[in-house]
Amino acid sequence: MNAFQLTWTIPAAEEGMLIRDYLKEKNISKRALTDIKFGGGCILVNGEQATVRFKLKSGDVLKVIFPVEKPSSGMLPEKVNFGIVYEDEWCLVINKPPYLPTIPSREHPGGTLANGLLFYYREKGIDATIHVVNRLDKDTSGLMLVAKHRFAHSLFSTLQKQGGIKRTYAALVEGKVLVKQGTISAPIGRKEDSIIERTVRDDGKLAVTHYQAIAFSECNTLVSLKLETGRTHQIRVHMSHIGHPLCGDSLYGGSHRLLSRQALHSAELSFFHPFLEKEMNFKIDLPNDIRSVINKKDSC
Repeated sequence: MNAFQLTWTIPAAEEGMLIRDYLKEKNISKRALTDIKFGGGCILVNGEQATVRFKLKSGDVLKVIFPVEKPSSGMLPEKVNFGIVYEDEWCLVINKPPYLPTIPSREHPGGTLANGLLFYYREKGIDATIHVVNRLDKDTSGLMLVAKHRFAHSLFSTLQKQGGIKRTYAALVEGKVLVKQGTISAPIGRKEDSIIERTVRDDGKLAVTHYQAIAFSECNTLVSLKLETGRTHQIRVHMSHIGHPLCGDSLYGGSHRLLSRQALHSAELSFFHPFLEKEMNFKIDLPNDIRSVINKKDSC
C-alpha cells in the first residue's frame, strides 16, 4: 500500500532543531505524531528510523510516513460520473454534476460522490479515505475541493476557517434584478417547525452575501455571488429574501417550470496551496441545464 508521506531537506537555519519542534512548525500536531508512532507510520532521517527527539543537521532529509488510511467498511466503491479539474498528491478539485449527493445519507445511502471517489482511488491505487473540504448540496453543481489525506484535510480546513478558500457562485434567479450590484446582510436561522428550511430572522446568525447581475434573459437574471459567511442555504435564502428566488428552488419560492433543481453553480474556486505554497485558481463553465434556460427565448 502507498502511504501518504512528506519529505523535507533541512536548511542550515534549522540545524539543531528537534524533529518534534520542526514538525510542529509544519503543523503536524502531537495527536498526529502519536498516530504515526502507534498507527503504523514512521519518521526517517536519511533513510534511518528516528524519534521526535532526534536533533536535525543541515542537509538531513526528513521523511514522515503517515499510517495508511482504511475506508469505512460501510461505504462501498461505486462507479459515479464526475469531473476532475485538477489533481496532485494532496488534493483533488472536482466538478460535481447536479443531482449528485456529496456523501451518503439516509435518503441517499449510495451512488454519491464519496462512493465514486472511493472507486476512483481504488482504480488508481490511491490509499485514501474521503475528506471533503467544501461540500455542495445535492442539486448544486460545480467546483469542490477534496483532500486526499487526513493531514492535508486538516490544513485545508484550517485555511477555510480563516477565510483562505474563496468561492464564487453563479445563480439564475427569477425576475430582473434592478439593483445590479449590492450586498445582502441579513441574519439566517432555522425556520420554525422545519429541520431543513432556513429563513431570515432577527435572532439568526450573521450572514453576508455580495452579488452582481451579469446577464439578463427575458424574465431571469444570472448573478455572480460571493459569500462572507457560510450559512446553510445562504444564497438561496438571501436571494429569496430580496424577491428573486433561484429558478427551480421550490423550497424558497422558485418555480420548477424551467428547472427541476435550484439553479446554483460553484463557478470559481481559489486557495493558497499549503504544500505547493502558491495560489491556485480554478473556473468552470455553467452546466447545460442553466445555460439552456438563459438562452431560451421565452423563459417567463
